[in-house]
Amino acid sequence: MSAEPLRLTVDETGPGIVRELTGDQLAALLGVPGLVRLSPAAGGRWRLAGNQKAGLVRLRTPSGATVQLRLRPKLPVRNLLFLLCHSPTDPWLHEAVEAAEADDLLPALADLLARVTRRTLDSGVLHGYRTVEEELPLIRGRIRTADQLRRVGLPLPVAVRYDDHTPDIAENRILLAALHRAARLPELPPRTGLALRHLAHHLDGVHLLPPGAPLPRWTPNRLNSRYTPALRLAELLLADRSLNPDDGQLPTNADGFVLDMPAVFERFLTAALTTALARRGVRCAAQEQHHRLDRAGQVRLRPDLVLYRAGRTVSVVDAKYAARHSPAPPTEHLYQLLGYCVALGLPRGHLVYAATSRDGSTEHAIRRMDITVTAHALDLGRPPAQLLTAISDLADRLTALPAPDVAEADVPPGATRE
Repeated sequence: MSAEPLRLTVDETGPGIVRELTGDQLAALLGVPGLVRLSPAAGGRWRLAGNQKAGLVRLRTPSGATVQLRLRPKLPVRNLLFLLCHSPTDPWLHEAVEAAEADDLLPALADLLARVTRRTLDSGVLHGYRTVEEELPLIRGRIRTADQLRRVGLPLPVAVRYDDHTPDIAENRILLAALHRAARLPELPPRTGLALRHLAHHLDGVHLLPPGAPLPRWTPNRLNSRYTPALRLAELLLADRSLNPDDGQLPTNADGFVLDMPAVFERFLTAALTTALARRGVRCAAQEQHHRLDRAGQVRLRPDLVLYRAGRTVSVVDAKYAARHSPAPPTEHLYQLLGYCVALGLPRGHLVYAATSRDGSTEHAIRRMDITVTAHALDLGRPPAQLLTAISDLADRLTALPAPDVAEADVPPGATRE
């Protein structure tokens, strides 16, 4: 008879929890680095504290027992879903996020996938053309002449190639795999599981991807545009690399779904600011790799966001998934942004912190340098409409000063673009 699973709940913020752990349980937790912060506590016990992760993961110990680790986000689930799903091109998706019924991350995400998929398939299952090569007792499409001439003996079957109009395309394969995985999530409400399985039956004739198989590639276009919101959610649920972002592989002793919250915040801020700044004639470039700090071009920099207006650098932004520090940001944050400002020839840079309290900003003029760093707090706990209004106000702050006379094509001497 298998041992009862060890169930642990760790909040993203706070001091964490203290528990007694067996050697096997400790080995399982250490087997997936970065999930929690582990430190020894009194009495031979261990303290588990949050490490900017959210989700649920099941770890198998060397002896076959299970550790179920729930990583509870600091944000309300509906707010977190909004950050994950925000897209200016899909305004109806915000309504679906608001309608999500569960108060826990995984059930809420599964419920949202069911709602979005139902809306997607209401217009019918998408079909596409797929090239098929096979041997048939009749001619269909074109004969594969080279293969047919290599045959010895009877002329049948015929080696042919044809385009088949089928639902078994990349978009439906991804969607079907996500529906199956979501239906197996732990602690799923029965009604959500039934809805997911019912929707999977709509994809009759679609090949189910084997577990661990790479996702097929698809390209957004006019024909599959109605699938885009559902596919974005599906790929999120199927992203095992969220557990181990370095090599993209799920550890063999783990199963589950984990979000890296700094990455979630950075993606949301990039998408929301890109839209807000475009209305002001400013282009927002994310994670550019061609910037260099030194004249020889050996010290590489990759700012989170660089802003351009009419081909000229306007500002630089660094996203920080942390509460804004008072009275000043940490020294390492200031050093990093100063490096960006120096490399780009900017007199001003911005730090944007993910807060769960009221917004605000502070300015820090750097001594002996004509550079000012502004630290902004962005309250992620507010309703979506108010959050987007705050993003719009932030865009005004980022573009309030005139742009310096630095061309977009300018690069520090000796540096090269990639």
